[in-house]
Amino acid sequence: MDEFLEKFFPSVYAKEKNASGHESQYCKFENHLLTLFTSSLYLAALIASFFASATTQKFGRKISMTTGGLIFLVGAILNGAAVNVEMLIIGRLLLGVGIGYANQSVPVYLSEMAPPKLRGALNIGFQMATTIGIFAANLINYFTSSMPANGWRVSLGLAAVPALMMTVGAIFLPDTPNSMIERGQKDEAREMLKKIRGTENVEQEFTDLLEASEASKRVEYPWKKIMEPQYRPQLVITCLIPMFQQLTGINVIMFYAPVLFKTLGFGNNASLMSAVVSGLVNVFATFVSIFTVDKFGRRALFLEGGIQMIICQISVGVLIYKVFGVAGVGSFSKEMGNLALALICIYVAAFAWSWGPLGWLVPSEIHPLETRSAGQSINVSVNMFFTFIIGQLFLSALCHLKFGLFFFFAGWVVIMTAFVYFFVPETKNMPIEEMNRVWKAHWFWGSYIPDDAVGLQHHKSVAV
Repeated sequence: MDEFLEKFFPSVYAKEKNASGHESQYCKFENHLLTLFTSSLYLAALIASFFASATTQKFGRKISMTTGGLIFLVGAILNGAAVNVEMLIIGRLLLGVGIGYANQSVPVYLSEMAPPKLRGALNIGFQMATTIGIFAANLINYFTSSMPANGWRVSLGLAAVPALMMTVGAIFLPDTPNSMIERGQKDEAREMLKKIRGTENVEQEFTDLLEASEASKRVEYPWKKIMEPQYRPQLVITCLIPMFQQLTGINVIMFYAPVLFKTLGFGNNASLMSAVVSGLVNVFATFVSIFTVDKFGRRALFLEGGIQMIICQISVGVLIYKVFGVAGVGSFSKEMGNLALALICIYVAAFAWSWGPLGWLVPSEIHPLETRSAGQSINVSVNMFFTFIIGQLFLSALCHLKFGLFFFFAGWVVIMTAFVYFFVPETKNMPIEEMNRVWKAHWFWGSYIPDDAVGLQHHKSVAV
């Protein structure tokens, strides 16, 4: 919004209004203070995720979710009332802390509460909420941009609504049986398991949870434990999947969508509406993942989505080169603009049913109880670290790499798709406390898993 840029980032506003027609379209939004404002959220989330791990393990998943909601609420209020850049960035940092807590606790909560056959679909509800939030934010930005004054305050302040929903909702949620057992509430855990499974016959699963809890209690330092060879498969995948998720380039599209579409020559309202359209595609494509992830599995969605993203990114890069060339001078015709928007939407759809939800689902479901909180903190921190790096560098990278930025991300998608094909086993329908069966049967990771690992003793091996 022009009023927002003029108040807090006047140099960017002045550059945007440059009417000479000879400035590079690639570089007109390059500003380190603007990128710091955007990416500071992810740095705060990274740091907060480590504190959230201790909170989640000691006090339960429910307390972490409530804490995250409250901190996010304060951040939203500060942003909506900001009078200077410092206040704006402090509010943004608090939003990041809230996100760090939520991202650490919510996927673990969903994975532990869901029955194995529905775990994928229910866990993706987390990503679905995220995509709805992105779409709502784009829609709000579109309508508030036409307000004569303070539209940006309404836009930023309305973040308090989901914060209130999360905080109040978490208060009424029960804690997971796994968390109850960790804190010595075995009878309550058994009753909760019966309630959420809808049956009295839960002895096998309850026994697995007790066994996992006993193994967890023998681990005094989970952060040290997760570095041992027997947890190497989980550690490697928990580090690489969130890194790869951000190197798809999705945050370039979703969080900088209005700026990106403006850079591509769309007008102010057109750029905001284009962001709304891509956000709506994101929502509907996530529904595809919900209905297919437990039927076709994680690997199929990863691989199909990867191939689709590669094709779209290369096509967008070629299209931008044709219009702007190396100098960055030119403008999109209506037909070329519509083609660019279509390709970006197809790319967003591919991400939304593959790396978007699965980037959170898979790391949250592969860890044994003794390293689960630590593992999820690593997942969140790696994700937020690379989101911060890409957010901080994107506008400069666009200025210097130009259309080649899309080829850069396409190259990474090739690498991550190959990694999934060779090193990520299928985890659908596998009880979370028996996941070692999957690793033990894998061609590469099997040698890392000891024969007496939790989940192997009373079950036959399964093929991957």
